[in-house]
Amino acid sequence: MSSAENVPGAGGEPRDFMHPLEGHADFVDMIAGLAEAGRREDVRQRLRDLHPADVAGLLIHLSFDTAKPVFHWLPPEQAGEVLSELDDHYRARLLVGAAPEDLVPLLDELDTDDAADVLADLPAAVAGQVLPDLEDSAEVEKLLHYEEETAGGLMATELVTLSRAWTVNRATQELRRAAEMIGDALDVYVVDERRRLEGSVSLKTLLLAAPDAAIGDLMDREVLSVPAEVDQEEVARLMERYDLVTLPVVDGAQHLLGHITIDDVVDVIREEAEEDIQLMSGVTGGEEPTDSVWRMVGGRLPWLLGGLVGAGLAAMVVGSFEAALQQAVVLAGFIPIVMATAGNVGIQSSSVAVQGLAAGDVWAGDIATRLGKELLVAMINGVAAAVVVGLCILALSTVAEIHAPERLALTGGLSLIAVVILAALIGATVPLLLHRFGVDPALATGPFITTSNDILSVLIFFTMATALYLS
Repeated sequence: MSSAENVPGAGGEPRDFMHPLEGHADFVDMIAGLAEAGRREDVRQRLRDLHPADVAGLLIHLSFDTAKPVFHWLPPEQAGEVLSELDDHYRARLLVGAAPEDLVPLLDELDTDDAADVLADLPAAVAGQVLPDLEDSAEVEKLLHYEEETAGGLMATELVTLSRAWTVNRATQELRRAAEMIGDALDVYVVDERRRLEGSVSLKTLLLAAPDAAIGDLMDREVLSVPAEVDQEEVARLMERYDLVTLPVVDGAQHLLGHITIDDVVDVIREEAEEDIQLMSGVTGGEEPTDSVWRMVGGRLPWLLGGLVGAGLAAMVVGSFEAALQQAVVLAGFIPIVMATAGNVGIQSSSVAVQGLAAGDVWAGDIATRLGKELLVAMINGVAAAVVVGLCILALSTVAEIHAPERLALTGGLSLIAVVILAALIGATVPLLLHRFGVDPALATGPFITTSNDILSVLIFFTMATALYLS
């Protein structure tokens, strides 16, 4: 049995709960071998029935020199759909050097929003040559004027509209005539003669209503819409909160411009989550698995250098208490304890704050409430950590010689309480403040919180040690 026979779309049954090509390295190797041998038709035959997303997954697991010819061997209708499944940078690399006349049939297979995304990734000169030859060039050109991460940049302009004066029978005829523009939408929008949004009517309602019923009597007037300039993250939050499948996009005068579908929003939710996770881990630039080594270095190195500077400052703080360390070397053992505790507490508090802001459950005006709750949690956690450290010091003093163990336990315990409280307050408030000033709150987590808390925790500990233990 060949490897292709077990791959969905190549004669086998799909496997649940995992990527259809996962575990089929032999299939990927087979495609690579066929491509290297120049067997174009064999490659096209084996990829013919695969879903575009699976073909995109296959391409990124091939070497780029192999993936590029494989992509260009695909039929235009399949290649166009695969393009929309690839990340921006990889897609741009695939299309480098492609002739404008070869790009037109690919983009004509896409919805206007996807075609605009692809054009935006092309060099301006190439995009200028391709755009006039597209079937929907006027609509695509309009979309190119919107920022990529806004509702306008996310919306598609293919949609059917109805008039409130129409009957169900006429509306049904119009829907059948323009069936290709409906796609997966479950609602159809009702507009007036100036294309201002008046309401929506579901396909289910049209199906069950009497043929002579007026659309105006059936439509839902309480339809939620968004301006074209709204950020895509807010769009995703609205559709998730109100369980929307489609969301109309309007201008300032309520003219219907297009609509956003749930499949686009799922991509936004995933992209925003990935971006926040990367920022919290000290990676910028929206790193993708297909990125080049230099692009990955550019996204990580600045954070590493920033962390190096912060660690240097923490070392300077420790060095300024050299005399204290000479008096009691045992204090050096507390440095990693207070630094690790402060870092962990800061990450906990900031992560919860960022998560709440992303979900819309926490607002920038919630600083007082968040501070109160975090303060109480930090006091409880700090006391618990202080008790554990104090008991450990007292227990260790029974088997090892420790000068004034009671004072050392008191110093370590009080230091931990102060460090935990301060780290929690910083972690809870910095994301909220950044959000209020329009900065991504995810920047407040990861290296930023860890580095700042390292410096403050060491300073607090040695200050208390000097005052309570060494005195």
